[in-house]
Amino acid sequence: MLLERLKKYTLVLASGSPRRKELMENAGFRFRTAPGPGVEESYPEALVGREIAGFLARKKSAAFDQPLKEMEILVTADTIVWKDSQVLHKPAGRDEAAQILRRLSNAAHYVYTGVCLRSGEKEKTFVSATEVLFGPVSEDEIDYYIQHYQPFDKAGGYGIQEWIGFIGVEEIRGSYFNVMGLPVHQLYRELESFII
Repeated sequence: MLLERLKKYTLVLASGSPRRKELMENAGFRFRTAPGPGVEESYPEALVGREIAGFLARKKSAAFDQPLKEMEILVTADTIVWKDSQVLHKPAGRDEAAQILRRLSNAAHYVYTGVCLRSGEKEKTFVSATEVLFGPVSEDEIDYYIQHYQPFDKAGGYGIQEWIGFIGVEEIRGSYFNVMGLPVHQLYRELESFII
């Protein structure tokens, strides 16, 4: 079993996201956290969708300036929300959050999470994709969500595990946990092949 084989390794999650930390813990991984490298989330204009998420995960990995010890595996990740050929970033404030949620209402969008695994010897990046379909969300519901949950630290202006996810999301195709910020099932399988 992978969790047994991983005991001789130290996973290093370089992220300030409490959701990623919680997902790693719930999946049974033993790991330590390190501050996420403060990188500007910029990328070449030619990149689209899943390419952007993979690029940003690699960029965070490259910016991690602590040397990796033997048997350490660095994990960096980046999640984007993609709709109408555009990235919906973390909203800068209340008005932008409302504008984004109006765009998501009664429509589908994609969530891409890029994950980069890196040791002293090798590196592997993968991207998980989930399609999320929102039903209609009213102005009152948007206002209530922003007021009570302040989703300004979340890509696309929402957290699927919060109130808006319960009342707004009609269907998802792909990993639920990917939408939370880490495709744990795929991370598990990728680590299996990474340590061989």
